[in-house]
Amino acid sequence: MKVHDNNTPDLHGSVVAIGAFDGMHLGHQAVIRETVNLGEIYNIPSVVYTFDTPPRAYFQNSTILMNAKEKLEMVKKLGAKQVVIASFNKDYVQKSAESFIKELNKMHPKEILVGNDFRFGKGRSGNVQLLKKYFNVRIIEPVRCTRGEVISSTRIRKLIALGDTQGVGALLGEKEGVK
Repeated sequence: MKVHDNNTPDLHGSVVAIGAFDGMHLGHQAVIRETVNLGEIYNIPSVVYTFDTPPRAYFQNSTILMNAKEKLEMVKKLGAKQVVIASFNKDYVQKSAESFIKELNKMHPKEILVGNDFRFGKGRSGNVQLLKKYFNVRIIEPVRCTRGEVISSTRIRKLIALGDTQGVGALLGEKEGVK
């Protein structure tokens, strides 16, 4: 797996998953597996574009569930060929939506996979509709647990606060709770 720190590669084609991927829960794993699968089908690199500091931690000071090294280990296990790790800092948050689109264009994505609430650019000015003007975008619907509740990093943080390690482990795909 090739890692790009603050550097988007020039590729002749790719399938790109974009997200904070904080915690790498079952929903995140599904997005990355789908990205890897599409990359194999199209015979082009699968790329995970993520952030070190997750945006929610930067803006809302929320607990970071997984550091960059742990995230990279999980992405590698899931089979992605390349990872872009953007430093989410005061300079990055000034980047315009148009600048982000130009950056993505360097990878010549055949498809981009994002959640339905994906926002980007200064002041969250870019959204899925804007992204669709430039790229083939696949919206990944939220993954739900067996009780029908959406699996999310926010939910995992709440379970951690409640001390529910078994519940956290289930959302991370672990059989025996948190390891």
